[in-house]
Amino acid sequence: MNVLKNFEALFVVVAALACSAAYTFEHPTADTTATASASNMQVVVVSAKRLTAEEKLQSLLQERAATVAANTTTSASKI
Repeated sequence: MNVLKNFEALFVVVAALACSAAYTFEHPTADTTATASASNMQVVVVSAKRLTAEEKLQSLLQERAATVAANTTTSASKI
């Protein structure tokens, strides 16, 4: 009986080690991931001037007017 308890304990330890080893090899450390993704990272550079508050407001008003006009033409064509 004592041998069976030892085999049970050995099985639990081996299963725990196998699970932790599988997790460790599947998920590398943060440093390895950061350097690997940094070398493959694409960079987008946008070179444009920022809109002023008045220009933003004008742009929003034009966009809303275009949306309303599009919605009225589609609803009129459905009738």
